[in-house]
Amino acid sequence: MDTVRINKRSTKIVAHRGLSGIETENTAAAFVAAANRSYFGIECDMRTSKDGQLLILHDNTLERIAGINTSVENENFDYLRSIKLFERGTNERRGDLVLATLDEYAKICSKYGKYSILEIKGKISDESLEKMISVLEKHGHTDKTIFISFNRDSVLSVRKRLPNAKVQFLCSEIDDALISWLLENKLDLDVYHEALGVEKIAKLHAAGIVVNCWTVDSKERAEQLTEWGVDYITTNILE
Repeated sequence: MDTVRINKRSTKIVAHRGLSGIETENTAAAFVAAANRSYFGIECDMRTSKDGQLLILHDNTLERIAGINTSVENENFDYLRSIKLFERGTNERRGDLVLATLDEYAKICSKYGKYSILEIKGKISDESLEKMISVLEKHGHTDKTIFISFNRDSVLSVRKRLPNAKVQFLCSEIDDALISWLLENKLDLDVYHEALGVEKIAKLHAAGIVVNCWTVDSKERAEQLTEWGVDYITTNILE
């Protein structure tokens, strides 16, 4: 299996949870697979363990990727790292697949020259915010990170702490009130692709808002969006 090539025009392509169409999502294997291809950036999802460590996981629990009904937030790092994750598309554990740390993710992005598109899950604490920034600074990667979140408090915390950072608010729908709020807080947008049309993209661009969209796996839809001038596409398998 390999990626599906598209005419990306000037649009930047982001690997969703790493190259999750091929490797188990949000693992070092998925990040390296994306890093070895032409992607502009690699997206991930960050959570904080019970003992304050920053780990990469999308879901509230490990049920889907490891068959264990527990959350990162309720367990300590050592236990979480001992769990072997499933090979993509199977219920078979693979010895090298474990939850990645933010440090490992940032190291891979930095080593391969890829932008980090870092989703903060839920409301980030001040302590976790400082740890996150420290990890990115360690790898010289703060300026090559785009911070994203569905949580308004989290994106505002990042904006306040890093006034010059690239920050995108995640959402499913767009209205005038949202556009006003984005402009007020100097935020860009990462929106579900079905909410976008050519006129909507033009309106956002006219307001000076950069537009990312998720999660596009159809070649035809992706090429329609690139023709309309969307700035970023986040995808599991397109390249």
